[in-house]
Amino acid sequence: MAIQTILVTGANGQLGWELGQLAKSYPAFKFVMVDRSQLDLTFPETFEKIIHSIAPDCIINTAAYTAVDKSETEKELAFTVNATAVQELARICKLLAIPFITYSTDYVFNGEAAHPYLCSTKMDPVNYYGSTKAAGESMAMEVNENTIIIRTSWVFSSHGNNFVKTMLRLMKERANLNIVADQKGRPTYAKDLAIATMKMIEAMNVGNTMSGVYHYANTGETTWFDFAAKIKAIAGLTCALNPIETKDFPTPAKRPAYSVLDTSKIEESLSLSIPHWEDALVSCVKEINAN
Repeated sequence: MAIQTILVTGANGQLGWELGQLAKSYPAFKFVMVDRSQLDLTFPETFEKIIHSIAPDCIINTAAYTAVDKSETEKELAFTVNATAVQELARICKLLAIPFITYSTDYVFNGEAAHPYLCSTKMDPVNYYGSTKAAGESMAMEVNENTIIIRTSWVFSSHGNNFVKTMLRLMKERANLNIVADQKGRPTYAKDLAIATMKMIEAMNVGNTMSGVYHYANTGETTWFDFAAKIKAIAGLTCALNPIETKDFPTPAKRPAYSVLDTSKIEESLSLSIPHWEDALVSCVKEINAN
């Protein structure tokens, strides 16, 4: 069955919005973009009726509960959105025999590794947000073995709330900033992730089977401090940046110290050439300034 109608949840989030922007470059597909007002992940019992009325050939779930620190207290809500809802979407896709793509996070790992995490590395989250995402992965795969999970990390975009936009704002407002320098990862431009997702859909449309876990992040690894320094340089700002350790910046949820994802599986599966995070950042800052 060829994919024609694509239902995208979380239309107002960073990735959902980027997929919406890409839609016009893919005239072969009909995109149905829904936000929380049309499909609310806190009410999984309403999904079936809504999805049947749309009759999609594929569902891309970009919606999630992403408030890492708040999830330590809003546990029930975080679990419903990141686990129960994902399981229900996976179940419905299995019922309709259509592809289901959902996203997960580097936070499913404990951050103690010294080498990039493989798609097959055992999950061992260190905070509640990570454990809801890990549960969502397992629960979705349990009801639908054809589920596609794309884990990503340090997502930024010209839309929504993210580290890049926060830094640009704070660097204009303040003379100096303290930035954590002992956490390492791979930033991900949501626009590049959206493009990779569409490549995956095109691959499935010509008969390639895809299922299971993939990792996607821009190439090159960095720390939050070096990421901030790069943002400062690109934007030509003068704010002084001070490197600090994680222990000097306590947060309700523990953060993994090392969350570099190995992306070789998705690169090989889709013959994908992933842009470097610094190049992606230049494009993103340009877009922010243009808006």
